[in-house]
Amino acid sequence: MTNKVDLYVNGEFSQGSGTETISVTNPANQEVLAEVACATLEDVDVAVAAAKAAFYEWRLIPAPERARMLMKYQMLLKEKQDEIATVLAKETGKTFADAQGDVWRGIEVAEQACNVPAMMMGETSENVARGIDTYSLIQPLGVCVGITPFNFPAMIPLWMFPLSIACGNTFILKPSEQDPMTPTLLVELFYQCGFPKNILQLIHGGADQVNALLNHEDTRAVSFVGSVGVGQHVYRTATQNLKRVQCMTGAKNHMIIMPDADKAQTISALVGSSVGAAGQRCMAISVAVFVGEAQSWIPDVAEAMAKIRPGAWDDEGAGYGPQISAQAKERIEGYIEKGKAEGATCMLDGSGCEVEGFPDGNWVGPTLFSDVTTEMSIYTDEIFGPVLVGVSADTLDEAIQVINANPYGNGTSIFTSSGGAARKFQSEIEVGQVGINIPIPVPLPFFSFTGWKNSFYGDQHAYGKQAIRFYTETKTITARWFSSESTVNDNLTIALK
Repeated sequence: MTNKVDLYVNGEFSQGSGTETISVTNPANQEVLAEVACATLEDVDVAVAAAKAAFYEWRLIPAPERARMLMKYQMLLKEKQDEIATVLAKETGKTFADAQGDVWRGIEVAEQACNVPAMMMGETSENVARGIDTYSLIQPLGVCVGITPFNFPAMIPLWMFPLSIACGNTFILKPSEQDPMTPTLLVELFYQCGFPKNILQLIHGGADQVNALLNHEDTRAVSFVGSVGVGQHVYRTATQNLKRVQCMTGAKNHMIIMPDADKAQTISALVGSSVGAAGQRCMAISVAVFVGEAQSWIPDVAEAMAKIRPGAWDDEGAGYGPQISAQAKERIEGYIEKGKAEGATCMLDGSGCEVEGFPDGNWVGPTLFSDVTTEMSIYTDEIFGPVLVGVSADTLDEAIQVINANPYGNGTSIFTSSGGAARKFQSEIEVGQVGINIPIPVPLPFFSFTGWKNSFYGDQHAYGKQAIRFYTETKTITARWFSSESTVNDNLTIALK
């Protein structure tokens, strides 16, 4: 019997008021794992209304009490990490180790949400004028929305709703319809921890459900992770509706390889960061900039990449899993053909990849291009697959210019043994997240995820202190208390000042 994936609306898990469903398939063999219920527009209205009503009670719960509930939740997530990872691996195709990492990076943000009493402290200044004090309060917004992608179905929802709820908001999660089983499990576990009903709602569906949330008059803030095109639509629509918005979108992440870098360590890091998670992550290294004599390392990179093979989620020898869908595979293979047609040298071609025992899987093998120019589509476009393109530069200055000219600014890294080169790079590069001898510089949750340029639309970034500001408003209070000695002259003097 096919598993049914429910909504959580108005205090209960159910199939909602509609009949439309979407099939969830295992990308390694096309087996239908579940049927997910699509919310109707009526379901969306009911969810928002229930969340709005719950907000007025939840916001009054003291921050330490909210934190204690979140402590229970992050402990339960740790206990259930492997269970969550197994569900995640089956519906995304990720290897089990990769799925465990997905869950753990989300747990880290849930841990950080437990610090909310300290993070929501305001400021006080005594005697800003004679007998007058000014202080600020940090207060929640209301109903917040999270729209999350397929590639990290545990981590990215956990970037959003624990922090938002910790701040005193209520939250509506609209996860990807391609792998909704994992976020549904996260919601089920959430309510096992004693949280009041309706502070977290779960809506499934596609564009219609997203647009309903973006246009709803009672949603206050929207956090989104996904493609550039959808992200731009989310940003424009939500801001036109006067909502606070945080959109993390596309990327084209570069790694500069200096000739003085540790060769073995650098190649290992480059291969892992380019094909890991099947290249389906916004922080994947998709461009390697080989500087000077490091250009001679390209054949060694090809040799190392050729040793990596995709496989099923429970194949311990697999380096990564399948693409999320047949359409994603077709798109990636289309770019590989474009790269060849545009004149790049295809040193390793992952098209037509086969995995024994899984003839119907969405497999793409490791792919490497050299002799790539910045005008080629394999350079300009986000491929979102296990495809690495090699660009050459004569100097560090030239390499930095290549990166700064790119419209994206999500992540970048440099591998070098020179402190001077590293310092120059971190100072001059126009990218939000920078690694020095680290290929994927995703910051831990007490910092923030800080993409720049076309990789981010909004004002405050995800998790860390910026997320607290995103999910709250500041109220500033100026107060004076009268004493029996106050006179009319005292009041006139204060007013004049």
